[in-house]
Amino acid sequence: MSDKERGIHELYANNPYEADELVWGRKSNPLTRRGFLKNSGLTAMTAAVGASIPFAHLMPGGLIPAALAQSDEGFQIPGKEGLIILNDRPVNAETPAHLLDDDITPAKHLFIRNNGTPPSNANINPDLWTCEFGGESAKTPQSFTVAELKKRFKHYTYQLQLECGGNGRNEFVPPTSGNQWSIGAVGCPEWTGVRLKDVLDVVGIKKDAVYVAYYGADTHLSGDPKKEPISRGVPVYKALEDETLIAWAMNGEDIPHMNGYPLRLVCAGWPGSVSGKWLNRIVVRNQVHDGEKMTGTSYRVPCKPVAPGSEVPEDQMCIIESMPVKSLITHPASGIEHDRAKKLAIRGHAWAGDLDVKNVHVSIDFGATWQKAHLEAPVNRFAWQHWKSNVGFPSAGYFEIWVRATDSAGRAQPMVLPGWNPKGYLNNACHRIAVQVV
Repeated sequence: MSDKERGIHELYANNPYEADELVWGRKSNPLTRRGFLKNSGLTAMTAAVGASIPFAHLMPGGLIPAALAQSDEGFQIPGKEGLIILNDRPVNAETPAHLLDDDITPAKHLFIRNNGTPPSNANINPDLWTCEFGGESAKTPQSFTVAELKKRFKHYTYQLQLECGGNGRNEFVPPTSGNQWSIGAVGCPEWTGVRLKDVLDVVGIKKDAVYVAYYGADTHLSGDPKKEPISRGVPVYKALEDETLIAWAMNGEDIPHMNGYPLRLVCAGWPGSVSGKWLNRIVVRNQVHDGEKMTGTSYRVPCKPVAPGSEVPEDQMCIIESMPVKSLITHPASGIEHDRAKKLAIRGHAWAGDLDVKNVHVSIDFGATWQKAHLEAPVNRFAWQHWKSNVGFPSAGYFEIWVRATDSAGRAQPMVLPGWNPKGYLNNACHRIAVQVV
């Protein structure tokens, strides 16, 4: 496991002065117990503790900030509850399945996927925050503040599902590098904003336009202002869909800081990485966007199936577009005891990228037989669909409940693992929970 994937307490327990440099970029002297905190490190630390640190220059080296050290659960994220921290630098955290039981994902339970250091919350004025629109295929480059976007364009609210492209990565064999997500890098809140298509209609798109891409105000972990942590995009047709929003609100309130406050792009159905956070620039390109994490193997899978563990040349890797069909059991939590005399009520959600979910089935015999679950229609395009069922058990003992969704094109989830790929993307294997029947 790399240092970027280890928790802050583990790092400081092993070598506190080395941890200072790994986590904050701070050079610390074990003899004097003083540390020099670079600007990028100070920004990261203030984001982690949720406030400015007036006496940061006097902070002893080798110490975890007390706001983090004195927590029973270790590293905490303001406004979030129950998330599992996968990474401290940058912050990445997923949500246990049973905490995703709400029809609309609450802000406190929406996962976090960062590539760089977020802008300091203390320096954000939401009304004056500006997003530029330009690029070689934009007719009339111009800028809008959040206040101007709110005033000039019609507001829309949609429930839109976001899922990290690497959700489920920890199940691939042989293992692949990156955040070892299990099943919780997904959520479906309500988003409010303006349609990207309406703003681009004012800016104007030239006939040679191919891609629309974003830039955000987060900074590269190295602190180098010339480096972008991430800048991705989508083909023009995807950008111009009705549900692609420039959003300032989530569930009727400001977007949480770690989820992109005060402005973000929401482009549902494709990997969450195309929905840029801390949005400050949109570009219309006359080529496939070549920003950070658009080239090489980032968010790409082999164009054709490969054997597990294969090395795949870059020119044989294709950009991920629509996410595959997937489902989740959100109630009950895995590991419960259940009385054999009663049926067990189970429920969850299902989604299918650009498509709808056609049906959902559940199994208690490791996929040998399946029973159809009741499935609801989505509240709008790109919202996940809720399902529910009641299952009985033939005897006492250990059982697993599996869930499998099928999309509107007839594609069903694989029971175990889909095709292996070098970066561990697109695992849509059946979710399963354990039940002890007594």
